[in-house]
Amino acid sequence: MKYLQLTLAALLVLSVPAFAQKGAAHAAPPARGPAAFHGTPHAVEPNRNFSDKAGHPNAPHVDGKTWVGHDTGPNDARYHLDQPWAHGQFSGGFGPRHVWHLGGGGPGRFWFNGWYWDVAVADVAFCDGWLWDSDEIVIYEDPDHVGWYLAYNERLGTYVHVEYLGT
Repeated sequence: MKYLQLTLAALLVLSVPAFAQKGAAHAAPPARGPAAFHGTPHAVEPNRNFSDKAGHPNAPHVDGKTWVGHDTGPNDARYHLDQPWAHGQFSGGFGPRHVWHLGGGGPGRFWFNGWYWDVAVADVAFCDGWLWDSDEIVIYEDPDHVGWYLAYNERLGTYVHVEYLGT
């Protein structure tokens, strides 16, 4: 009887790491990036709440086919670049067929596969939960903000504007 109890206790101890894994059941990345914005732009608010439904993050995110927060229009001064694509244009592939594993860094400069990026200053607060050395992201073209791309974090379902810095 004592042997059975010891065996069960050992199995329980050895199985703890498996239960500790985050088996997050996140939705697949969006099939495509946002459409170009048409209509009246949403005013820029310093403390805007992006949580459009209970349980949704308070950060720009994707809800089905809707890119929540991508509604300030092409004239949003926060995403103006004097020299768009100063370091060239990214050609590594866009959309969910191209999933990239972050290799290190932080919002000011991060990389994957030898390509370097930075997060728009206006979006830095929205990526504070990113794991810069392991998260999987998908890059989309931004149809409204010349020179910017959108980096979608698969684990969190959120996205930020990013600028390509080259290789």
